[in-house]
Amino acid sequence: MVCDICGSEGAGIRRITRTYGKGEDLLVIENIPVVRCPHCGESYLTAETLHEIERIKLNRKSLVVERPVEVANFA
Repeated sequence: MVCDICGSEGAGIRRITRTYGKGEDLLVIENIPVVRCPHCGESYLTAETLHEIERIKLNRKSLVVERPVEVANFA
């Protein structure tokens, strides 16, 4: 895969988890594909991925599976 930032071959896809909102509006989206380039070190989301994130956020009530979220304090 070619990096859109530096144009080098070798960029790959990593899957990440991101949170959006907070409190009662917290939404966790898992397995988001992020392009990562080993040459320039940049990580970025494609336009297609950003559109899908927005679609998920807009239709969250029909797409989400409720799960308890554990929180740990880093002391």
